[in-house]
Amino acid sequence: MICAYIMAGGSGERFWPLSTPEKPKQLLKLFSDKSMIRETVERILPLIPAERIFIGTNIMQAEGIKEELPMLSQGNIVIEPAFKDTAAAIGYGALYINNRYKDACMIVLASDHLIENADKFRKNLEISAREAIFNNTIVTLGIKPTRPETGYGYIETDKNITYDKIFSVDRFWEKPNRENAEEYMNAGNFLWNSGIFVFKISTILEEIERYMPKHSAILKEINEEIAAGYMNKELAEKTALYFGKFHKISIDFGVMERSTRIKVIPSDFGWNDIGSFVAFRDVFEADDNGNIILNTRVRQIDANDNIIISDDLEVGIVGISNIVLVQTGKKLLICDANRAQDIKRIIS
Repeated sequence: MICAYIMAGGSGERFWPLSTPEKPKQLLKLFSDKSMIRETVERILPLIPAERIFIGTNIMQAEGIKEELPMLSQGNIVIEPAFKDTAAAIGYGALYINNRYKDACMIVLASDHLIENADKFRKNLEISAREAIFNNTIVTLGIKPTRPETGYGYIETDKNITYDKIFSVDRFWEKPNRENAEEYMNAGNFLWNSGIFVFKISTILEEIERYMPKHSAILKEINEEIAAGYMNKELAEKTALYFGKFHKISIDFGVMERSTRIKVIPSDFGWNDIGSFVAFRDVFEADDNGNIILNTRVRQIDANDNIIISDDLEVGIVGISNIVLVQTGKKLLICDANRAQDIKRIIS
């Protein structure tokens, strides 16, 4: 039995002003006529039926997600009462799914990734699920690097990797500087950490108990409320006090970097986590001057390598390069593309 848990609680702060807390990146139609979360669900429907696809989100986004995903029942929308990072979110989701499908194999996905080759992606998930079920391991999808990226964590594995096969993990590495990223790229046995995980529910709960005993104790208290049959907003209200006890920590720090049960499947299916507006350069075709222009008309003189998005303005750019300019309604962003990761600081 395979289930999916799609984490959709992020606020998309790096995509302000397009993204808002009520309608974040995953609910926007940025790359097609469908929202990113709709594309994520439809991508896995050939592998997992709708009744076994669950969404982890927050109270502000729950209604928007329900409207966007009418194929899912309301009981498949799991509302987290507070953001306590991915260790709490994944543990909570695992308990919720376990109450429906005892010790299912659980695939954890983000709601806002782009995947070019969906067939190959699903094949990798199937291989990972078999490994997780039969060997009680935690499998992460490691992405073949295409550039010396400093914005991703890396996974070090076997020197002679073969794509679409299962390998042991030597070590997780945090986001590197440019020099180390180039070294990882040239080594050939370093993969980007996609944050996509596959495991049996019993396996992840055992590892949380082993490496995060305080988290595990809180989860056991929460499980009593889940077992009582509460759902949606009512469950969030019942578990809010427990969530307040969680220490905010990612599943990577809490479990993945410490567990001896981690495996990786080197993957190459055209993955992009769309972490900032700069990622648009990987998706959209630029004009002759390297400018990406969406939804507007731009008059330009001596302007290169800019990203321009507007919903109702005609834009003129003169003598500027490497700028992100985004306008929607009465909001306007102008940003050096090298500082795109800092856009979230405007909100915070």
